[in-house]
Amino acid sequence: MENQLIIERFELFKVPPRWLFLKITTKEGIIGWGEPIVEGKADTVAACVKEMEQYVIGQSAHRIQDIWQILYRGGFYRGGAIHMSAMAGIDQALWDIKGKALNVPVYQLLGGAVRDKMKMYCWIGGDNPDVVIQQAKEKVAAGFRAVKMNATGPLEWITTQTELKKAAENIRKLREEFGDSLEIGLDFHGRVHKSMVRRLIDELEPYRPMFIEEPVLSEHNEALKHIAAYTSIPIATGERMFSRWDFKSLLSEGNIDIIQPDLSHAGGISEVFRIAAMAEAYDVSIAPHCPLGPVSLAAALQIDFACPNAVIQENSIGIHYNQGFDLLDYVSNTEVFTIRDGYIDLFERPGLGVEVNEAALMEAQKIGHQWTNPIWRLEDGSFAEW
Repeated sequence: MENQLIIERFELFKVPPRWLFLKITTKEGIIGWGEPIVEGKADTVAACVKEMEQYVIGQSAHRIQDIWQILYRGGFYRGGAIHMSAMAGIDQALWDIKGKALNVPVYQLLGGAVRDKMKMYCWIGGDNPDVVIQQAKEKVAAGFRAVKMNATGPLEWITTQTELKKAAENIRKLREEFGDSLEIGLDFHGRVHKSMVRRLIDELEPYRPMFIEEPVLSEHNEALKHIAAYTSIPIATGERMFSRWDFKSLLSEGNIDIIQPDLSHAGGISEVFRIAAMAEAYDVSIAPHCPLGPVSLAAALQIDFACPNAVIQENSIGIHYNQGFDLLDYVSNTEVFTIRDGYIDLFERPGLGVEVNEAALMEAQKIGHQWTNPIWRLEDGSFAEW
């Protein structure tokens, strides 16, 4: 009979720059870590986690899928950013506990590794061509061979040709500096309205981006069929989609090349593993979204190590959001996140493979955060997408 691993306690830590950590402890003393967070809604997600405690405390941590079903289907209203992100953090922590209890990495519980290392990319700014070149040089020196940046700043619904050409300047400079040795992803960030997407692609296509991300907001996914027919640049989206049901029509319509579910938003390891398998059936790759902390990144890497269609992994080490506090500040075994020639090596430690520095969390919790994303306005005073 299996060790029951009875879940005994939840603890939450809200820490800068904009993160929320969940510690789940079993009666046997095994600890699991999760990152349940919606950026800018940390207190709301924390409240949702607290509401769901009643369904988890006293249960066996081995019963991950049963707990997932209860947390998802046990409420009449389900899905969406807050609910699925709270579930994601709980799910991550349960996989961490199970892996530690069985003394194996999580990817072994998912069927074993399909690769020995995972290709990584990082963020650079995107606001000024000179700064972009310097930041890219720093990232290459740190071991990266792929970067991503915002394609544009705030844009009008119908913008000027001057603004469109300015958007291409950064990638043009990078191509002049690095040639094709540096892979460059461009994040439209949902800032570009449908009417401008094809004209912006015209400006960017000569510089051979690795992919364009969120060319339109996910609520306008029906427009992707026109974009996919217009360009050969791979199209990525999915960071603002939260379950396999959200991805179902996107995949069946065949207009996407890379999906980007977030391990802290899309129901955790359990759900993203299912989403990745769905994508594989449609010959679509996965590149998990991850501008968050070390637990979220570790969870994403467990998916990457086990899924054949995982192609590249985002990480937030040194990202511009992390002013004053960085991902590695909360990790005791920082060596697991070492970038070697553009890759992170397969994890060997049990569970998620990351040792959270709880003392650092305790100190940082005294500071906390009230992070919110910027509110942008256009020249006429009207709202602009960030």
